[in-house]
Amino acid sequence: MSTVLRQQSPEQNARRARAAAQLREFMPRAAVLTDKEDLHPYECDGLSAYRRLPWIVALPDTVEQVGRILRLCHEHDIPVVARGAGTGLSGGALPLEDGVLLSLSKFNRILEIDTANRTATVEPGVRNLAITDAAAPYGLYYAPDPSSQLACSIGGNVAENAGGVHCLKYGLTVHNVLGLKFMTMDGELITLGGKALDIPGYDLLALMTGSEGMLGVIVEITVKLLPKPERAQVVLAVFDEIEKAGDAVAAIIAGGFVPAGLEMMDNLAIRATEEYVKAGYPIGAVAILLCELDGTNEEVSEGIAQIRTLLLKQGAAEVRTAKDEAERLRMWAGRKAAFPAIGRLSPDYYCMDGTIPRKHLAKVLARIGELSKEYGLGVANVFHAGDGNLHPLILYDASKPGELEKTEDLGGKILEFCVAVGGTITGEHGVGVEKINQMCIQFTREELAQFHALKAAFDPKGLLNPGKAVPTLSRCAEFGRMHVHGGKLVYPDLERF
Repeated sequence: MSTVLRQQSPEQNARRARAAAQLREFMPRAAVLTDKEDLHPYECDGLSAYRRLPWIVALPDTVEQVGRILRLCHEHDIPVVARGAGTGLSGGALPLEDGVLLSLSKFNRILEIDTANRTATVEPGVRNLAITDAAAPYGLYYAPDPSSQLACSIGGNVAENAGGVHCLKYGLTVHNVLGLKFMTMDGELITLGGKALDIPGYDLLALMTGSEGMLGVIVEITVKLLPKPERAQVVLAVFDEIEKAGDAVAAIIAGGFVPAGLEMMDNLAIRATEEYVKAGYPIGAVAILLCELDGTNEEVSEGIAQIRTLLLKQGAAEVRTAKDEAERLRMWAGRKAAFPAIGRLSPDYYCMDGTIPRKHLAKVLARIGELSKEYGLGVANVFHAGDGNLHPLILYDASKPGELEKTEDLGGKILEFCVAVGGTITGEHGVGVEKINQMCIQFTREELAQFHALKAAFDPKGLLNPGKAVPTLSRCAEFGRMHVHGGKLVYPDLERF
């Protein structure tokens, strides 16, 4: 999909030139990008369906520079979008044509591994997996493990409240962050939390986690490290019906088990992944479950035996147990490579991210199948079954006129059905620009007004990542899914956000 920089007026060009010159007063020339060829790598995040060339890209390498950038932009009413590794899947880092894209890629240092407190203090550009690599010599690791953990940055994980295949037992990013340092839009440095397990006052730490760059720019993070379990073992269960697999997930949780990971894949995803990774997946299966237990040797052995019995009772046609660590890692390698594997099936795919109560897994998957046929678009399903976080991947071809729009409509219908069964429109990818219309369905006008009021408390001018995550009330009225007093706004001042 090609991207062009819209024609700017002479006044806009002059404003851009002034801003770039002011940034270069305290940053190297090479750290302030304005040439079109330099801007292209920043035109989108992992949600490549939406692309836009940024106005200016700033690449600071010190906290002081970040503060000066923010103060300059605040003074001149220039919007700012913070960007990490660019692996996000909701368009949260989509740049603006009249604002600064603030890249934190140079903030890639691990500042401390504190073995006594089992914490790591890192800069936001540090890769997720790099934290575990640094902690490994001490027998420790960082639990949240998104599929993109080799590339994604911890700052982006915090901004989107990322999860991973082991989030069922060990929690999302919000459950593993102990402290943050962030800068407000006017350049003030704020410290939240630290190495202690609890902090006094309002839980602003949780508020910042998942805030999608709308409240502040994170410059330092302290995360919790865990001791590596004595043993981990995974079983792969094969099912000939989606409903049986969904019921098995509910039965595992109801049986009192808290697996380290509990993942499901449907046949389309299984076949694509097996062809790509050769993980040993049964390509004839309608669905598979991957269930991992970890802990001491004794408790894992006992638990795996019970899980095998339970899965067979729930109708599994076959249950395989990883014979050794190499086979365990191979089974998980398939799941973690599912997204790129699906990319081999179609010129493009659109990854959704809804969350539902576990008991409705079979119902929602059946509805996704119906919608897939209705729209004439294939859908592969890969998801964190244990916590009901679905990742339907819609296959389409962006080169065909109207197909992206049809895909977006199908994705919206899937998310709306998630809400209808008591779920939510996102589990870990964030709202960004992708799901902003569905926010109108998830929340009432009063709730959205409170979101805007919270945003205004941190960013009164509305300059941080504007147009993302929380829709204006008039947008919801135009979307036609919320009744806002006949289209008249109760809080018209919120439109500036």
